[in-house]
Amino acid sequence: MLPLICFQTAAILPLGVCTLITALLGYAVVPLLQRLKTGQVIQEDGPSTHLKKAGTPTMGGIFFVPVAIIVALLWSNFTPKVLTLTLLTLAYAGIGWLDDWQILRQQSNKGISPQKKLTLQIVVAILFCLWMVGSQPSTITTISLPGNLVVSLGWLFWLLAVFVLVAESNGTNLTDGVDGLAAGTAAIAFLALGVILAPTAPELMIFSVCFSGACLGFLVHNRNKATVFMGDTGSLALGAALAGIGLLSNHLWELFILSGIFFVESLSVIAQVSYYKATKGPDGKGKRLLKMAPLHHHLELSGWSETQVVGGFYLISFLTATAVLLFA
Repeated sequence: MLPLICFQTAAILPLGVCTLITALLGYAVVPLLQRLKTGQVIQEDGPSTHLKKAGTPTMGGIFFVPVAIIVALLWSNFTPKVLTLTLLTLAYAGIGWLDDWQILRQQSNKGISPQKKLTLQIVVAILFCLWMVGSQPSTITTISLPGNLVVSLGWLFWLLAVFVLVAESNGTNLTDGVDGLAAGTAAIAFLALGVILAPTAPELMIFSVCFSGACLGFLVHNRNKATVFMGDTGSLALGAALAGIGLLSNHLWELFILSGIFFVESLSVIAQVSYYKATKGPDGKGKRLLKMAPLHHHLELSGWSETQVVGGFYLISFLTATAVLLFA
C-alpha cells in the first residue's frame, strides 16, 4: 500500500505532463517527418498485411524520448542518477537513429551491420557499468531476489549488467513490429517500476513515470492504424532506460518479469534461428519452428489481427505487472 500512496502523490503530475506534451507534439512532428520523407521501408517477406504500411514515417523516438528526458531532468532537479540514465538512454537512441538513418538512406530494411550495432551497444553498456563502479561500488555486486534473498555475484555482476542492457534494448526493438505494441507494453513496465520505486528512489520513479507518460502520448499516434513508428531510435532507447533503472535500483528480478513480453519475443527469434540451423539439409534449407519470428508475426500469420495481438500482449503485461506489484 505504501508504494502506491507514495506513487500517487508524487508521480501523477509528471506522468500526465509527459503524456500531454508528447501527444500534442506529435501533431507537429509527424507531418514534419512526412515532409522529410522518413517513410518506413517494409520487409517484403513479412506479413502481407504490413505492405500497406510502407511510407509511414519512422524515427518517432526523436520526439517522445526527449520529452520524457527533459521533464524527468527538470522534475528531479538534475540528480546524478537521472543525468546518467539520460546519457545512457540518449546513447542507445543514437545507435538506433544511426540504424534508422542507414535504412532510409539505402531504402532497404538493413541498417548498420548487426555486428556494428551489437558492438556499439556493448561499448555503451560497459561505460555505464564503469560509472556504476565509480559511484556506488560497494552496493552493486549483489542482486535482490524474492523472499529477501540477496545473492552476491562479485565481478560476474558486471557481465550480467552488460547482458541486461544489451538484451533489454534488443528485446524492445524486436517487439516493435505491430502498431502500438512496444509503446504500450513499455508504458506498463515503466509505470509498474515507478510504483515499486516510489518509497525508496523518488528520482528513479520520476524517470520511470516520465517514460511511461511519453509512451502513452506516443500511442495517440502509434496505435492502430499508426501514423508514425518509433523506429530503432525509440525502441533501443526504451530498452536501455528500463535496464538502467533496473540496474541502478537493484530491481532486476522485477524488471525481468515486467519485461516478459520482450523476453518471449527475443526467445522466439532465437528458437526460430536455432531450429532452422539445426534442421538444415544438404540443400542448405532448414525447417521453421514458427511461421515467422518474432512471435507477434507468427500470431498474425496464424489468423490473429494486429489489434488482437496487441490486446493480448497488453493483457499479459498488465497481469505480470500486477503480480510483481503484489509481491514486490
